[in-house]
Amino acid sequence: MLVPTLTSSALESWLKNYEQAWELRDADRAAALFTENARYHEMPFDPPKLGRKGIHDYWTTVTADQRDVDFKFGIVAVNGQTGIARWSANLKSASSGVRVELDGVFVLTFEVSGLCSELREWWHVRTST
Repeated sequence: MLVPTLTSSALESWLKNYEQAWELRDADRAAALFTENARYHEMPFDPPKLGRKGIHDYWTTVTADQRDVDFKFGIVAVNGQTGIARWSANLKSASSGVRVELDGVFVLTFEVSGLCSELREWWHVRTST
């Protein structure tokens, strides 16, 4: 069976939904962007978060202290079922008041359903008061 390839517009739509999920700190919305058995690699040497539940649990924890999230992205490439995007985020730590700047890259693999089956990310952080 021929699998339709990912389009730039489909990737942009998915990234906009990811943006909304992060800016709202909504773990349910974030988890819904992934397949039931998705693999979410936040760090290249750490084990991935597994499945929607693992992604939901991760998002619940990681966004708990974040406030005023501003996420931006740009599509770098689309090839087959894979999309690559550069992203940045600015946010505030509620507990410390520290401003956090993140700059990263996603490599995303999608199913025909439009849901992400694998996310790999690499990012750098800078903080300021």
